[in-house]
Amino acid sequence: MQTLFRNTIVHPLLTTAHRRSIIIALITVLCVCYFVAISPEDSYLSSKVLSTEQSVYKVDETLLNLASPAESEPSHSFGNIIPHDPSNPRRANATLVMLARNSDLDGVISSVEQLESKFNHKFNYPWVFLNDEPFSFEFKRRVKVLTDADVSFGLIPRETWVQPPWIDEERARKGRDILIKEGVIYGGSVSYRNMCRYNSGFFFHHELLTPYKWYWRVEPDVRFYCDLEYDPFLFMEDHDKIYGFTISMPEWEPTITSLWSVVKEFISDHPEYVSPNNSMDFISDDAGDTYNMCHFWSNFEIADMDFWRGEAYTKFFNYLENTGGFYYERWGDAPIHSIAAALFTRKDQIHFFKDIGYKHAEFAHCPQGRQWREGHCSCNPNDNFDFAQNSCLRHFMRLDDWMFG
Repeated sequence: MQTLFRNTIVHPLLTTAHRRSIIIALITVLCVCYFVAISPEDSYLSSKVLSTEQSVYKVDETLLNLASPAESEPSHSFGNIIPHDPSNPRRANATLVMLARNSDLDGVISSVEQLESKFNHKFNYPWVFLNDEPFSFEFKRRVKVLTDADVSFGLIPRETWVQPPWIDEERARKGRDILIKEGVIYGGSVSYRNMCRYNSGFFFHHELLTPYKWYWRVEPDVRFYCDLEYDPFLFMEDHDKIYGFTISMPEWEPTITSLWSVVKEFISDHPEYVSPNNSMDFISDDAGDTYNMCHFWSNFEIADMDFWRGEAYTKFFNYLENTGGFYYERWGDAPIHSIAAALFTRKDQIHFFKDIGYKHAEFAHCPQGRQWREGHCSCNPNDNFDFAQNSCLRHFMRLDDWMFG
């Protein structure tokens, strides 16, 4: 007698109970065979997915940690990951400051919105906006809505902004014409020279800024790429820093043809202001005989205004001011600040914020490795000016003996 299962013959003398037992056994065997047949595939797919995820993670870890091994241990001038503790009410005496015009509104909104999102919504440091003309109602309305922090709008005093009356305008005009012919950016602009002079010697004396010690300079139309989970002002304060930067590059030599000779005259007259452990090797390749044009790009600065207000820098700026170089040439605040910081501070008091992703114009600093990942940075790690041919970061890094120890 044939059963319901094809190719299976049951002896006719078997009882109904026997047949039932055989059928149950066969069904059990078939079920086991079925699950055995599909399980290896499912198991393989599951293990393959897990293995792939683990492999991707491992590759990601490898790629993202190609930065300097020193990254794992913060140095005196590079690493600074200090998570923010919301329960700690301590704050620095600091402000965010921006020079802008009413026509810069869209770029101002973009920069403020990004910095608030990446950093200041957690810390609520006040903003100070300065302009050589009164800010419009629309400008104030559109900016104040971007932050819960205090916002102040200030007018720059005319006497600290415009070209001084003692400047020989004919000589200044000839200087501008030369730079125009050489195709130097802002070569013919008097307003740009006003800004450079103001940022070099006056902004930190503005009545809205005198209550503060620390400042973070912000420009319209810049990019901030990474979440910042710690307070850079407190980092600077706690580690005895004075000046912080993200990008460094050479200045256009035609704009500062006489600057270094004036600097050398000043330090010859005032050697007491030069720090014994200075950063001369950042700004000179021959122990100070010539200037290599390297400077910290000052559109991003986190620094101590008391340093600019101090005796050494005050005398230094006044010495430079009396030469008229801001108008006869086109001295920028970036080389002025950089030379002063390099000469009048200890080299360990200058800090490279390598974990702050930043871009101005076509020049970008994008954090690398662990800091890129932990900062949730939106920048492309390959879009990074740090070691481009005309970057000065190598000059700064050679100040750190540990890099080669």
